[in-house]
Amino acid sequence: MKKSKLFPRRTRLRSPGFSLIEILIVIALIGTLAGLMIANLDRFFSAGKEDAAKIFVNQAVKTPLQMYSMHMNGYPTSEQGLKALSTPPAGAGSRWRGPYFEDGKEPTDPWGQPYQYASPGTKSGKSYDIWSMGPDKKNGGGDDIGNW
Repeated sequence: MKKSKLFPRRTRLRSPGFSLIEILIVIALIGTLAGLMIANLDRFFSAGKEDAAKIFVNQAVKTPLQMYSMHMNGYPTSEQGLKALSTPPAGAGSRWRGPYFEDGKEPTDPWGQPYQYASPGTKSGKSYDIWSMGPDKKNGGGDDIGNW
């Protein structure tokens, strides 16, 4: 058969742009990456909370405890705990010059639990131990964060 000059054979030209399949593949990849990032955000924020607790037990609480110790001639007892830095303990008299924390409240860890305190310290070898119970909110777990 001869090709007719009046009716040339049409060739299919590819138009510029993306096909529907290509667009769907890109959307699926973006969705997968977003899902992976959202799943790992918890790990990112958890590490930040642990760092904040480490800074508190190793640095931020030192000054208030040292000021209390200078005024009261010793660190708070285990029974008094860190509350002694916010409210005067019994028999403190005029020696107590607190509150020793800026906001006047007993500090809580990043998980909303009060920091634990013991004096004299047994784990740290210091005059006091201070620790957060960590994410599991249980004392003595493997995730406790302390000044030891």
